[in-house]
This record gives sequence, C-alpha cells and structure tokens, in this order.
Amino acid sequence: MEQSKEKSIILSQSEKTAKPKDLFFIWFASNIGILGIVYGAIIVGYQLSFLQSLLVAILGPLSFALVGYASLAGRDSGAPTFVLSRTAFGFKGNFIPALVGWFGQIGWLSVNVTTGTLVLLSIFNELGFSSNRFLIFISWLLFATLVLFSVSFSQETLVKAQAFFTYVFGGLTIFVLAFLIPNTNWDKLFAMESGSWLTGFLPALMFVIIGTGLTWTKASSDYSRYQSKENSSLSIIFHVTAGAFIPLFLIISTGILLATEVEGLAAAENPITLIGSVLPEWMTLIYLVAALGGLTPMCFIGLKSSRLILASFNLQVKDSTAITIHAFLITIIPLYVLLISRDFMGNFQLFLSFLGIGLAAWISILLIDYTLIRRRIGYSRDLLEDAKRNPINKGGVISWILGVTTALVLMNYLDASNYLPITIIVSGVIYIIFMYPTIKSVQRGGGNGSSL
Repeated sequence: MEQSKEKSIILSQSEKTAKPKDLFFIWFASNIGILGIVYGAIIVGYQLSFLQSLLVAILGPLSFALVGYASLAGRDSGAPTFVLSRTAFGFKGNFIPALVGWFGQIGWLSVNVTTGTLVLLSIFNELGFSSNRFLIFISWLLFATLVLFSVSFSQETLVKAQAFFTYVFGGLTIFVLAFLIPNTNWDKLFAMESGSWLTGFLPALMFVIIGTGLTWTKASSDYSRYQSKENSSLSIIFHVTAGAFIPLFLIISTGILLATEVEGLAAAENPITLIGSVLPEWMTLIYLVAALGGLTPMCFIGLKSSRLILASFNLQVKDSTAITIHAFLITIIPLYVLLISRDFMGNFQLFLSFLGIGLAAWISILLIDYTLIRRRIGYSRDLLEDAKRNPINKGGVISWILGVTTALVLMNYLDASNYLPITIIVSGVIYIIFMYPTIKSVQRGGGNGSSL
C-alpha cells in the first residue's frame, strides 16, 4: 500500500509531456500579485537611492534562476521537490526540512489568503458595504473557498488556468500599473541620497530574494516534473526565470515609484486599499479585480505544492483529510491576522525572516547534491522510495542543523544580508565534506542504483 502510493507521486516517462513554455505561464501567473508593490515600498524604506532601489528590483527577482536550476532535478526524475530531497537527507531525515517547507508553504498560503481577503473586502467597500468583522469573515470565506476549489485541478487544467490568468489579469495589472506610475513624485525620487551598500542595499536585496526566488525553490520540481527529459536545461531555466522576473520587476518597480507619493505603504494595515486610493475613482474597481485575479493563481499552486510536501512524509492520509487540514490552517492563521493581530506587514516580515533561514540551508544542500552527484548519475528509485535503503543521510541532516544554528546565532549580531549567505556556505561546505567519498566515486564513474 505504501509503495504503490509512492509510485503515484513519481511520474512515468509517458506522463511527462509538458513543454518549457508551460513553466513560463505557471510562474508568470504566480507572481502577478499586487503585494509586490509593497515590496517596492519596503525597499525604499531601507533608505536607498532610486538607482539602488531599481537595482534591487532587478537582482531580487533574478533569484528565480535558483528555481529554474532546481527545476532540472524534477525534469530528470519526475518526482516532487521534497521527495527528491530524500536523497540528500534520507527518507526519515527529510522530515526535518520538509516540515519547514510545509510550514513555509502554509505560511505563504495564509499570507495570500489574507491579502485576497483584504482585496475582496475592499471590493465590497467600493460597492457600498461598510467594513466590519462579519464582512471580513464573509470575504475570507469566499476567497478561501475559491482557493480550496483548485484541489480538483489536474496539471493540464492548472496550466490552462495559469495561462488564462497570465493573459487576462497580467494584462489588467499592467494596465493598472500604467495609471499608478504617473503618481510618482520624480523630484523626491531623484533627490533620495544613496544608502549604505552593506547595511541598506544588501538587506533590501536579501528581503526580496527571500520573498521571491528563495521561497519558491521548495516548489520548483513540483511543476517541472512534467517536463520530458529531452527538454533543454537552458530552455527550462530561461522560461522559469523569465516567467517570474517580468511581472515581479514591473510590479516591484512600480512600488518603488509609488512609495514617493503614498506615505506609510510599507507598514499599512491594509496596503491594498492604500494603493487604490491614488487611482482615479472610476478605475478603483478595475484595480481591485486585477489584484484579486493576481493573487488567485499564487494560491492555486501554493495549495498544490503544500499537499505534495505533505505527501513526502509518506503518511497514509486521504485527500479529504489533507484538504481538511489545509482548510483549517488557512482559516485560523488569516482570521488571527485579520481580526486579532491586525498587523499584517509586521507578521509577514517576521515570517519571511525565519523561513529564509531554513530554506537557505536546505536549498544549498539540495543543489549541491544535484550538481555534484545526481546530475551525473541520475536519481535512484530506491533512494526515493525505499525507507530502509536510506533512512537518514547524516551528512545532509547535520549540515542543515549546523547551517540553521549558525544563522540563529548570527541573526543576533548581523542582518539578513550577512547571515543568510553564511548559512548557505556553511551548510553547503559541510555537506560536501560529508559526501566527499561519494562525490569522488561519482567522478570516477561509480553509481548508486538504477536511475529513473
């Protein structure tokens, strides 16, 4: 029973019929969320000049190249991201980073459901309804139900939905941005003095990297596993990176421009309403519909990836139970933020800080494992499916623990621009040391089981 369930997770070659352009639509639609405008305002809050801020808006989204490169492992194996992670951490050892990844995905899903609820609430306000706790609850219920409906989507349906959102709501978002840009106070923008590259620019860049490319690495292979082995590596990396970079750069850059005119945007309780306040009255509803459409596809793939991570624990959980678990969590967390905490951006930034630590150590180990070992000899089916074959890879587990511990110690003395890169280096170097005999064996032409 357990074995057959695992086989259903790893795709056969006949099921891998997707093209690289499908990944473009997956990641474009997943990054047209209007929350990116708030990212731009936060960047400016680091006391950077316009050119420094713009450079962050370019380099930050380019971190999706990490997602593109990690996607190659999914193409090679047909397995979801955290099933592939078993090779580096062991079948049971993988529970540690997978749990972090699952909480991270639940966190992001909750952030997006919270934002979607705020957008829907703003739409009701535009239609003449006054905000109150009951209306907040109704807005949450409608948006959460829409998200949970997406569990019925097949991969083919998901790609079509993402393509639809890319064309329709991507176009609407660009239309809205064209109206937001003229609200820029250009004199104030160019008068901003250059900030410190070490204590201003790097922390801002790390914030955007964590919130964009780094956080989505945990879902990279979930969608590339449908790619045929014959599909070009360069084409896959390009379509993933370009698909995310285009909308992120446009939206974050608009946020940088808008921050000169909208005071308090980076810390607003409801940033969606605040952004809409600078638009012509006739366009507010169009903006809110575009914002809602931009958030929806992020939730679609967030929910699917969350369920795939849960499956990597090899628990005998029915689909109905998994849906109930996710429904409960995206009820409790958003309603807490909306009705009790009422500090949306404060909770969001704190969440990103701790998520970035666990993911930085994990992705460093995973990509080194792929680059130095699996890319050369392929993924062994028994390492991915047989709990007895590789229960715990001490090298991966110890490397992750030491990398995370280093970050937790350093975060008391350094900002994220310093301790996150150090975390990546510490975890990666320790893993190479542990796996050195295997790496040398691979270089000499050795293997470790039948390749998928």
